[in-house]
Amino acid sequence: MFPDSPRLWQRRQFLQLSGLSSIGLLLGGCGLVGSDIIGKSFEPLNQSVEALLLNPQKLVPEFPASAIEPNALIINTFDITPDIDVKAFRLIIDGEVNRPLNLSLEQLQIMPLSVMTIRHVCVEGWAAIVQWGGVRLRDLVALAQPKANARYIYFKSADGYYESWDMPSALHPQTLMVYQKNGNPLSVENGAPLRVASPIKLGYKQSKWVTRITLVSELLPEKGYWEDQGYEWFGGL
Repeated sequence: MFPDSPRLWQRRQFLQLSGLSSIGLLLGGCGLVGSDIIGKSFEPLNQSVEALLLNPQKLVPEFPASAIEPNALIINTFDITPDIDVKAFRLIIDGEVNRPLNLSLEQLQIMPLSVMTIRHVCVEGWAAIVQWGGVRLRDLVALAQPKANARYIYFKSADGYYESWDMPSALHPQTLMVYQKNGNPLSVENGAPLRVASPIKLGYKQSKWVTRITLVSELLPEKGYWEDQGYEWFGGL
């Protein structure tokens, strides 16, 4: 494996030294006494620091295809694997946009393909180098013509899972809506027909089976499935 880039190392070192490591807070939220109270107390400051360190235009260094770990990506299921008719599948993009979209998988696949080989990091303590292929989310957002007040993006999935991101992270050039994994069609277990993939967020932020993307001006009371149970909202790397 390639070592982390200096930017990523400095970022993680800063978060660790400041006591604001997102992974530390998240793992603390999985069993320590009083961790839920502590996590929620530190969350606003933690998110502010992570947002400050995010460069929404700078690319995260990628890996060569030879570094792909084909069997390392563990399949986690939120509830049950949904049964989706690919021919009937539609991605809805709505909310604070001037041009709501209703796109089939075929329409997504004729858009410019972006491929990246990155490390997928799970808060449970494992990681995998994966090659993802799909459409840049920023291109889809641009097609929908976001309104000036759009600041957050919600992902809704066919299995009932839901997530929200800040707009700068969503518009990062390596945040993709993917339909390929390691050069092959994405499997249902890994989120087909469409899922989120990005090197700047932890795994629980990368929703599978996405059917709707909604732009909003303010976060709703429901921020995300795991966040509503005490996980940190920003979830950045």
